[in-house]
Amino acid sequence: MRICFLNPFGTDKYDGIIKEVLSSSLRPGTALEVWHLDAGPRNLDYFAPKQLVQVEILRAAKAAEEAGFDALVIGCLYDPALTEVRELVNIPVIGPLESSTSLTRPFGHRYAIITDHHKAVPELKDRMRIYGTDANCVSVEAVGWFVDDMIKDPMKVADDTFRHVQDIMARTGAETVIIGCTIVSACYELAFQRGDKKLGELSVINPNLIAVKSAEMFADMHRAGQYRISRTAFYQNLQDHDPIEAADVASYFQNQPATAAERI
Repeated sequence: MRICFLNPFGTDKYDGIIKEVLSSSLRPGTALEVWHLDAGPRNLDYFAPKQLVQVEILRAAKAAEEAGFDALVIGCLYDPALTEVRELVNIPVIGPLESSTSLTRPFGHRYAIITDHHKAVPELKDRMRIYGTDANCVSVEAVGWFVDDMIKDPMKVADDTFRHVQDIMARTGAETVIIGCTIVSACYELAFQRGDKKLGELSVINPNLIAVKSAEMFADMHRAGQYRISRTAFYQNLQDHDPIEAADVASYFQNQPATAAERI
């Protein structure tokens, strides 16, 4: 099985940490390739540049499908271009926010989200309302880091996040906490794997891992002919409505820039 984990940032500096924290959790026989975008802005935290990034995500998704991947993970808790990519390709596509908020109940009844900074809080709240996963979410709060700074001191990010998780649990009654963004979670898991065992004492949900394990499951279902995504309405492909226009739109997603990969 081949899964593509796409870091939707115009830089490779987050690829290594994602590779390191996920490698030990893969099933035997699963190959995970970590891609990043070679074009577009590096920052998804603001709405205007995010629109440019989403076009590059669509191009990368088509490239991943054509390269024979069994599933794609869009590695950002905003789930950028998730709906659009599902409409465009036929392989399973996983968003970390959608998958992790859908799977909180096995960890606890009430949950909270610790995200990176103030700009992300309303974005995540809006997306959860769209997904219908907000009912048991008691709070969405920020740890106070921007993604460009996290990679410089991941252990400090992990320590700050640990204290915030303790605090939000005490104040809100949250039984479990999703750690997002994906890079905050990667920093937290990196610190745990490198020996900071106190981080494992709290019920936290790693959206990177949830997304990858969901990708494995849906890839299995796809191979068995059981991934029966509906194309009748929400995810209907333009090809089914207007093949000529679809062919014209497809030209926008060709000749995409090469996307570098770290292979596990």
